[in-house]
Amino acid sequence: MNALTRLAATALLTASTTAAAAPPAPWVASWQASPQPVWDADFLFPTGIPAQLQGQTVRQTARLSLGGNQLRVRLSNAYGDRPVRIGAASVAAAPGEVPMSLAFDGQAEVVIAPGQERLSDPLGLATRDLQAVQVSVYVPERLRLRTFHWDGRQTASIGGGDQTRAPTLEATSTTTARLFLTGIDVQAGASARSVVVIGDSITDGATASLDRDQRWTDHLAARLAPRGVAVVNAGISGGRLLRDGMGDAAVSRFRRDVLDTPGVASVIVLIGINDIAWPGTAFARGEPVPTLPELQAGYRRLVERAHARGVRILGATLPPFAGALPGTPLADYYQPNKDTLRHQLNAWLRNDSPFDAVIDLDAALRDPAHPERLAPAFDSGDHLHPGDAGNQAMADAVDLEALLPEPAPATAR
Repeated sequence: MNALTRLAATALLTASTTAAAAPPAPWVASWQASPQPVWDADFLFPTGIPAQLQGQTVRQTARLSLGGNQLRVRLSNAYGDRPVRIGAASVAAAPGEVPMSLAFDGQAEVVIAPGQERLSDPLGLATRDLQAVQVSVYVPERLRLRTFHWDGRQTASIGGGDQTRAPTLEATSTTTARLFLTGIDVQAGASARSVVVIGDSITDGATASLDRDQRWTDHLAARLAPRGVAVVNAGISGGRLLRDGMGDAAVSRFRRDVLDTPGVASVIVLIGINDIAWPGTAFARGEPVPTLPELQAGYRRLVERAHARGVRILGATLPPFAGALPGTPLADYYQPNKDTLRHQLNAWLRNDSPFDAVIDLDAALRDPAHPERLAPAFDSGDHLHPGDAGNQAMADAVDLEALLPEPAPATAR
């Protein structure tokens, strides 16, 4: 073997060894909808979903924050009392395109046990940053719905029969809730990572424009996508920090919805206003308002658990809410003593909390002339939830350098 041949053979062997040793690209959460238990018909708000499905397909649109070369889909039966049989599922890269079938351990059909979730096999569908995909799920047998995500802010279609492979679904009804679908992961670049935002209806996007991706997490995702960072929304409308509300308490669901999220590097916590304001209302008539030390202990618990996993955690101050929810059964949501507690909590968050950094959303959204109220330009009209402009202002208030952990130092060679 001459020198040139030996050199070529060595180069080929080195390239082959390097390729074999290169780890696969990591899986990163790119979209999420935290599951909630379906409530009874006598609850203050209607569920907006059918009581059951049978021989029907549900098609839902989800806008990814990061794209990738492959994706996988997470389906949940978190609050079911019996197994859920999924007859088929698919993903389409865009409305009107022919969907690609999903598999679960190589099979089109999957049974999800009560209290469990199932992750699909990887699907070779390349996606872009901020691309909307459509996920279809076919339920062949009669199924009483026990798990959902109430405030999806996106119209989903329900039609008869197995339409998982149909480019256009022939719908017989619609809902703005999420059914079965709780997460989409992508296989992105080696440095890709996720930011999870855990919160209540303000994060869930309660008054954001329907079907337009106007939640504050959507705007934050647009800021972070060029950096290879995904943003996933772990908000639940009616969610609370310490007690169950319209979903499990944040201290209870923190592991499932935040720490177990693939690729999580940072978390933002914006929750607590329902802890303060629910007591004494139709939601919790005889419940006492929590004390400041109780709220502080709840936040500390989240910080300790995040740091134990090496996850950076940021807190956010609670925006103003004077005059909230007028003309509704919750018109007594705001009370001056509750606002005093909010101010005390915000002062602690700014000055003495254990968070790695704090995002001052109170300062970003309040009316300078009436600081106990949302600024009119940012108010959706219910004096509690920001509108689209307010959601943009919230995303703009996030210091990206404070949010993202410093990259690990290069290893000396």
